Amino acid sequence: MSTGNTVTLIGNLTKEPELRFTSQGLAQTTFSIAVNRRRLNQQTQDWEESTSFFEVVCWRELAENVSESLEKGARTIVTGRLEQRSWETPDGDKRSKIQVIADEVGPSLRWATAQITKADRRNAGSRDQNAPHNDAGVPGFTYEEEPF
Repeated sequence: MSTGNTVTLIGNLTKEPELRFTSQGLAQTTFSIAVNRRRLNQQTQDWEESTSFFEVVCWRELAENVSESLEKGARTIVTGRLEQRSWETPDGDKRSKIQVIADEVGPSLRWATAQITKADRRNAGSRDQNAPHNDAGVPGFTYEEEPF
């Protein structure tokens, strides 16, 4: 877990997690979450909502577990660090964005349930694709280690 630059976000996945592998075979999953905020406008006494979108990057076993366990719409808790990535376009324009590099990802249990299944490290590449789903249709969440 990172120190000093730690962020925790709770939001809903805006699309299916995308699993890719680097040329060295390292798993990487990216997804984005929408974080909604609600506040009372003191002048009008109306509730106002705003939404922020964050790109999350997961690596290694966490990447594989996230891609197998979460789906679009799932309410998710992410803890990680902020990292800025910069690049130059073919036209020479400089671009940058801030991503959350995840240390931990889990389902929010505020409005749903999840069935936890420990991942078998010996057969990491052959996990059950038919993992159980809870009543809300959210797939069972797989931890790499015992969470307790």
